[in-house]
Amino acid sequence: MASTMRLLLVFLPVMLALLPGGSSQLQPSQAWSLLKIQQLLSHPPVLSHWSRSTDFCGGNGSVAPSVAVVCYGDTVTQLHIAGAPGAPPLPMNFSLGTFVTTLSRLPDLKVLTLSGLGIWGPLPGKIGRLAGLEILNMSGNYLYGGVPSGLSWLRGLQTLILDDNLLAGEVPEWIGELPLLAVLSLRNNSLGGAVPASVGSMASLRSLVLAWNNLTGNLPDMSGLTNLQVIDVEGNSLGPAFPRLGKKVATVVLSRNKFSDGLPAELSYFYLLERLDVSWNHFVGPFMPALLSLPSIRYLDIAGNRFTGVLSNKVSCGDNLQFVDLSSNLLTGSVPDCLKPETVVVVTANCLDTTDDASQHSSPFCQNQALAVGITPRKGRKKLAQQAGFVAGIVMAVLVAVSAVGVLAFFAVRKTSNKSPTARPSATATVGDENSSSSYPSKILADARYISQTVKLGALGIPPYRTFSLVELEAATNDFENSLLLGQDSLARYIHDPSSPLTNSQLTIHYVRGRLGNGTPVAIRSLKVKRSQTSLSFNRHIETISRLRHRNLVSALGHCFEYDLDDSTVTHLYLVFEYVQNGNLRSRISQGTEGRKLTWEQRVSAAIGVANGIQFLHGGMMPGLYGNNLKINNILLDQNHVAKIGSYNIPILGEAMQTEGGAGSRHQTESSMLSDKADMFDFGVILLEIVSGKPITAIYEVEIMKELLLWAIADDDLMRRRGFADPEVSKGCSDESLRTVMEICLRCLAKEPAQRPSIEDVLWNLQFAAQVQDDWDGGDNRSNENRSGDGSPVSTSLPDHQMQVRRTKGEPTHNGSNGQVIQTGKARNADVWVKLIAETEAM
Repeated sequence: MASTMRLLLVFLPVMLALLPGGSSQLQPSQAWSLLKIQQLLSHPPVLSHWSRSTDFCGGNGSVAPSVAVVCYGDTVTQLHIAGAPGAPPLPMNFSLGTFVTTLSRLPDLKVLTLSGLGIWGPLPGKIGRLAGLEILNMSGNYLYGGVPSGLSWLRGLQTLILDDNLLAGEVPEWIGELPLLAVLSLRNNSLGGAVPASVGSMASLRSLVLAWNNLTGNLPDMSGLTNLQVIDVEGNSLGPAFPRLGKKVATVVLSRNKFSDGLPAELSYFYLLERLDVSWNHFVGPFMPALLSLPSIRYLDIAGNRFTGVLSNKVSCGDNLQFVDLSSNLLTGSVPDCLKPETVVVVTANCLDTTDDASQHSSPFCQNQALAVGITPRKGRKKLAQQAGFVAGIVMAVLVAVSAVGVLAFFAVRKTSNKSPTARPSATATVGDENSSSSYPSKILADARYISQTVKLGALGIPPYRTFSLVELEAATNDFENSLLLGQDSLARYIHDPSSPLTNSQLTIHYVRGRLGNGTPVAIRSLKVKRSQTSLSFNRHIETISRLRHRNLVSALGHCFEYDLDDSTVTHLYLVFEYVQNGNLRSRISQGTEGRKLTWEQRVSAAIGVANGIQFLHGGMMPGLYGNNLKINNILLDQNHVAKIGSYNIPILGEAMQTEGGAGSRHQTESSMLSDKADMFDFGVILLEIVSGKPITAIYEVEIMKELLLWAIADDDLMRRRGFADPEVSKGCSDESLRTVMEICLRCLAKEPAQRPSIEDVLWNLQFAAQVQDDWDGGDNRSNENRSGDGSPVSTSLPDHQMQVRRTKGEPTHNGSNGQVIQTGKARNADVWVKLIAETEAM
């Protein structure tokens, strides 16, 4: 992204310099269009200076640094509007179709930047009406659906940036047919499939950024792209072949993919290469020391692979080298003397001859690991050949076993994630068919289930996932000082759900607070590892852990292994998470010990946040994470009252429990059978406490409260519902909103798992509750309620959800837990939604 923006900043001053000055009066129709854009964007703060008297071409439309209107004569040629990073979605009555139609009334527009404005919806094909567009940047919004074919009509397009959105589908084949496209950046979306072969014929392409998507397969041959300078495809599932590139490339970022084999020899002739990052892949074979001596190289990262070779003091280094990470490989020898003192060098977890690095393994460790992946040293091959039959037999047995496990796992995942229609409960027997209960177009549901890379974590200040050294963690925690201990957790797989098994298997995890060298507060989970568990068994989970990053999760920042110096086995595992310091949800609802209790709007917003986090755990990765033992005191609130799930079913911990034996593995099997329904029950318990304001600590209390809840919504007695709700919020909430939350809570608590709703159904109901509350509450009351204990405003925006629009003309009624029919709030307000649907369909 940084390199892409640098290119954009190079282009813009040149274009601005070519435009004539002057203060010509803008055409009235175009001035009206700009004011209409301001209105459609709900009057964002950055446009507060726009009014009917604004002279847009005279410079008055550009007084804010994040806003610019450039004219040629009496017509607009450039429009730049940059909102705040992480801005919430625009209201649900926003129409992207209407917005694009308004933009098309600026016929001479060549440069358009609309970033961080909360724009949501599928980008319509009518974007192609902006025929003169040369630069389009709509990053940092909530665009979903596919990349529209209407962009293929923009034959003069030179820069396309759609980073940090919710785009899904595949990168279209026609993208390679745009003759002038120089910058293509689709970072941090949910795009899947292979990169089209047409990309290899884009003669004008200078920067290709597809990082943090779900792309698979080999990259196309790009050796003929003589203008290509930047390629960044980090965080996908690309590979196994190293891409063929031209020798003029300056930045190559392939980290966190599935590239394997060795690095191509021609890399040592890439004399313009400044940045090479191939970390955390499956590369094997000898490391090429010549990479250190490339004349332009500044940044080199090969960490987390299986590179072998002997480093020598006599290796030469380039003069521009600033950062080198060789950690977590199988390198022997010593650190080259040519590395300057000011160069950042990381060499942990190799087999190097260093006296001050406790993370280094013994030499036999690297030799054994190299042999395990098929790399044999040149010396001693004759001796190994004598044992070839024995080794081949072992390898063959291992391959057969791994293949059998892989086949079983494949069918288990398909059975869990792609259930056949006959295996689903019928609509008449359950609380609505899973497909019909969501009622979204299938494409939107697919987008929602794969949003792992779409949240704006960078804008939220969450650093990239990485490997930590033990030295870093010791410094961050003052050698794990006891005063920094946050507590310990006996990881028993207990779920409130009465249909789930109780287990006695426990695994003690210690929680320690720390602060990294850059000042970032962290929470570190320390787990003692049994000798029966190997580093390889943990490493295969690291990719999953590295993707546990979402706005509504306490996100993983990295990990660290501690090794036994004698036999190089893993003794401790440290998982580093962000530290959330604003208390938990229970403390702001049923106890009120962390300041003023949350208002109803804030409670519904927190519930939506938790539901978004659950949706990510279930569908943001494959296979999904279920049986997360959700509890309200593990839902943390950050400084903006954003709810974050603080404890969930991390695969490494689940495997460790199975190693402990007993009921742990049984629960895992049960959890897979129950799919997402166990978490739905736990979420129902959280909703019960959100509504009632009463702490719930035992399963029998859930049954009692559920009966009271059923009684409260059995008829239209408003006082019953008000009496059940927390007195702190009962007078400040809409009855429609309250009843909707009560009904979805009751459905989540259904005794039979099959009768519980899907997470998409839950999300829709909660979003509806938030919408009707917003419509009912008006102005004065809400402005008074939405203030924290010190009187400062508190944000009640609903993050990452308003882009989902229900497209259905009616809603079925649903059965309650005792079989009685409950009419949902959606059915009772069908006319409200029909109006919204009509606007959406018109896009």
